Amino acid sequence: ADNMSVERIFDELGHFKRFQACLYFAAVFQAIACGIHYLASVFLVETPNFVCGAPANITDVLYGNVSGTALEDVLPSFNDAYSYLAVKTSTGDQWELGRCQSALRVNPTDFLSYEFDGDKTTIVCEQKFVFDHSQVIQSIVTDWNLVCDEEWLAQLCQPTFMIGVMIGALVFGDIADRVGRVKILMVTSSCQFVLGVLVAFSPNYYWFLAIRFVLAMVSSGYLVVVFVYVTEFTGTKVRTWTSMHVHAAFAVGIMVVSLIGYLVRTWWIYQIVLSLVTSPFLFFCWKFPETPFYLMAKGRLREAQALLERIASTNGLECRLREAEEKEGEEGQAKAAEKKLSILDLFGSWRMAGRTIIVWAIWFIGSLGYYVFSLGSVNLGGNQYLNLFLAGAVEIPSYLVGSYAMDRVGRKKTCAPGLILAGVACMLMIVVPSDIHWLVTLLSMIGKFSIAIAFGLIYLYTCELYPTIIRSLAVGSGSMMCRVGSVVAPYCVYLADYWIHLPQLIVGILAFIFGVLTLMLPETLGQPLTTSLEEAQNLGVNAKKKSSPKDSKDPENGLEMAQQRL
Repeated sequence: ADNMSVERIFDELGHFKRFQACLYFAAVFQAIACGIHYLASVFLVETPNFVCGAPANITDVLYGNVSGTALEDVLPSFNDAYSYLAVKTSTGDQWELGRCQSALRVNPTDFLSYEFDGDKTTIVCEQKFVFDHSQVIQSIVTDWNLVCDEEWLAQLCQPTFMIGVMIGALVFGDIADRVGRVKILMVTSSCQFVLGVLVAFSPNYYWFLAIRFVLAMVSSGYLVVVFVYVTEFTGTKVRTWTSMHVHAAFAVGIMVVSLIGYLVRTWWIYQIVLSLVTSPFLFFCWKFPETPFYLMAKGRLREAQALLERIASTNGLECRLREAEEKEGEEGQAKAAEKKLSILDLFGSWRMAGRTIIVWAIWFIGSLGYYVFSLGSVNLGGNQYLNLFLAGAVEIPSYLVGSYAMDRVGRKKTCAPGLILAGVACMLMIVVPSDIHWLVTLLSMIGKFSIAIAFGLIYLYTCELYPTIIRSLAVGSGSMMCRVGSVVAPYCVYLADYWIHLPQLIVGILAFIFGVLTLMLPETLGQPLTTSLEEAQNLGVNAKKKSSPKDSKDPENGLEMAQQRL
């Protein structure tokens, strides 16, 4: 049956009334779990201060001008100012303990001094590390000694997770079109709970990676399908708003991570608590109905009718699927006319190729910037838990501003300034002296705010830039670029080890360039959705002629646009 009739039904049933609201908030509640798992690794792989090869029976410890009688006294203040701790044992031996190697002083004086000019024998330590437990009681780094030669394993944790996200989005997006939205939502959300708790009981690092990889697949599967689900249950009038605010639930997840990371400093307890935050969802997810669009697309009209009656009674109206039957004939003919399209059709002409490259670039920088700001917020200096909390909190107003601006100012005029502002904020972060913590954090939050606007908007903008026949392909390939950005992002954050501002420099330059390129895209606000490649190509060419008041106010156009949006 035709989507059109369902869209009309929303006009009768209400675009977002009691039934849809209950479903929406329930489905979005579980999306918080996606935000949680995507960023949980920030505190799982936290590396506290450590030294290696500590001898037995230590009596004195010196670090610069800090002294103590045990390693625990001095470890918290071990930073990069000096490279080792000097220790003395009860037998009179003196050692210099570094992070990855230690040295025994040959013939030391009786008095322990920090500097020593005599000979030393250097020893490379094997797995004998002493960690500072004042801040982090247990992380996977302290449990499995992921430091020095094995530091790269700890850094592998987030990129492998993101590759899981990439594969999950492809797999589950495809299955949801065949099996139905609800089954996938139920499977992926149950797996999120089970796997999330299993991660906490990983016997070793490789199990930890493997379980988190599958967890990433189901989390991204849930996120992809929940977007489709809420879109198919809400009418056109609120669709911008509902799709934007699934992202806001993700941001709440980030805030939850920072809060629980602050309260629980033992990684496996932290992981279990995080996994159970959204457990109430399990009590009502099995009551979820299948979406009317899916039921009608599969020809299950009787079930669709029953569902619409349920919606109607909940919303306090009654409704019939009367137009649906008449329309079925036309739909068949339209389907026959469509030829099979491939990704090459996104590059069908110079105009389309240019448009596709710019759109892909925005998807990429949106995701890269988003994760560089989120993951990197813990390295800003100051209180890392507060920084991560702010990085999540700042997103929520950005979606409110974004959904308001894109309907008032236009898609292009919201997206381009967002990217350019993010680029400027990055550049300023490099210039500002890093000991002014509040200013650095403020700039980082401005960057996150403006990149989140562009990132939340590109989803819908892509839908409007391409015709119906290749629309889902355009969004699909765009989100692939976005996943590439999220796989690259953790590595980009680790570049800070070479030069503290390298991640900001990369994101800043790219965001600025892509922001300027965005100005070359056509504006789609108030245009009906295009159906053919010709129409899509002509977007923005003859916009000047079109904008006679008579056309833009045509109600039929609005409805057609509504129908095409899916």
